[in-house]
Amino acid sequence: MTWISKALPAIAAAAAAAVAARDLWQRDHALQRNFPLLGHARYALESIGPELRQYLVAGNNEERPFTRDQRRWVYASAKKENNYFGFGTDNDIEYTAGYPIIKHRTFGRAVPPSSPSAGHEVELPSAKVLGAARGRKAAFRPESVVNISAMSFGSLSGNAIAALNSGAALAGCLHNTGEGGISPYHRKGGQLVFQIGTAYFGCRDEDGRFSLARLKDLVAQAPVRAIEIKLSQGAKPGLGGVLPAAKVSAEIAATRGVAEGKDCISPSRHAEFSDTDSLLDWVELLASETGLPVGIKSAVGDMAFWDELTTLMSQTDRGVDFVTIDGGEGGTGAAPLIFTDSVSLPFQLGFSRVYTKFAERDLHEQVVFIGAGKLGLPDNAIVAFALGCDMVNIAREAMLSIGCIQAQKCHTDTCPTGVATQNAWLSHGLDPQLKSVRLANYVKTLRRDLMKVAEACGVEHPGLIDADSVEILDGRTASTSLRDVYHYRPGWGLPSVADRAAIIELMTATEPQGSSAPPSSSAIT
Repeated sequence: MTWISKALPAIAAAAAAAVAARDLWQRDHALQRNFPLLGHARYALESIGPELRQYLVAGNNEERPFTRDQRRWVYASAKKENNYFGFGTDNDIEYTAGYPIIKHRTFGRAVPPSSPSAGHEVELPSAKVLGAARGRKAAFRPESVVNISAMSFGSLSGNAIAALNSGAALAGCLHNTGEGGISPYHRKGGQLVFQIGTAYFGCRDEDGRFSLARLKDLVAQAPVRAIEIKLSQGAKPGLGGVLPAAKVSAEIAATRGVAEGKDCISPSRHAEFSDTDSLLDWVELLASETGLPVGIKSAVGDMAFWDELTTLMSQTDRGVDFVTIDGGEGGTGAAPLIFTDSVSLPFQLGFSRVYTKFAERDLHEQVVFIGAGKLGLPDNAIVAFALGCDMVNIAREAMLSIGCIQAQKCHTDTCPTGVATQNAWLSHGLDPQLKSVRLANYVKTLRRDLMKVAEACGVEHPGLIDADSVEILDGRTASTSLRDVYHYRPGWGLPSVADRAAIIELMTATEPQGSSAPPSSSAIT
């Protein structure tokens, strides 16, 4: 036995004595003063509590924000593995008030193919043409009803953004830049929705004010298809943000147009407009100068803004081309707990109230409605389409598909999978090429499942599922139709008759020959 091995017990005893002495003298933790050494075990277990629950304790439907079953479905879909579940549901359907039930039809209008082509991928474009109602020069029909939601370079790593953008190109969907500007990682082939936040990152002058010239230069040099003005987001509505100086690298500074190594601040509101009337003026300015469709993104709180917006749109020739509603359950942005838990309405309540304001003024057919807030799961997405969404945006589900394990370390810069961090060592573990394929697989699988549910409901496209096709359980012995829950009138939640006819023609034309019955005029009215 060497002298080192002989000395180890004495060294360990001395170290334990030193820790115990420190515990007795410190005043920060009463537990450690009363129970030297042993008190540390409590804090150690607390620090790994999420991991213990995630891997050892929690059941399939207990974890939040995404359950084990939901994560498993995303992971399996992204890897093109078996994403089926056996032995029936383990959800407590009978006793869960608010649980949605989708009503299938025995003989629907849409007839799916009896033997679909092997490897056939579902093409699922939007039922509405974005920007057409207001005659925008660059109006277009989005190729996918499932698109990537706003997550900035800065909140996500460069490798994560590259994976999302490359995956968007593979899946044929849109990629929202988030408010942090367009980085080199956004230029991997995917088409963009450029988001303008309160700090005007990417299109601001040296004083931090919005620059129309820089915006026009930016959209001319990048594959930007639409512009989204961010009013608020579900994770922290009505709250600005700070990217700490330590995170503001040279790349992020160049992308955002800010100084390197200094706190990067997003104000709580815009400076370019002061009320709803001037907001619409600004929308029309951006649309006329760029030719692009222009919309707004907002969480839903006080309804006075939506009253004013829809009143002005009905009385003037100004208006937004699309509205993105983010539910209060959204969560890719770090925020104080009170904002995460209790500020802004959850998606279904918020969206239905906003949609009603547009529908009451006969504006709902002129606007493309986009939903966000845990809508990357098929059941949630179907309810969103039934309420009137034309497209859904996915954020955390997209993060899961490229490797996120729900460690909930997004705000600490220590994301272990390299998704939500600027730490070079952690982000290097994320392979953008591999993860882009997984993102695309997930998006395609979600579209496939949405299409399968649409066929079960007897229609050709998920955008044609109406509010009568979903019932909400009130308990074990009663349910209420989604239409009655949110007081929708007949026809609300659906595109116009012309848009319905166009999407049916488009869907039947792209299906394998003989896969669906021809639409009749009576079937779409």
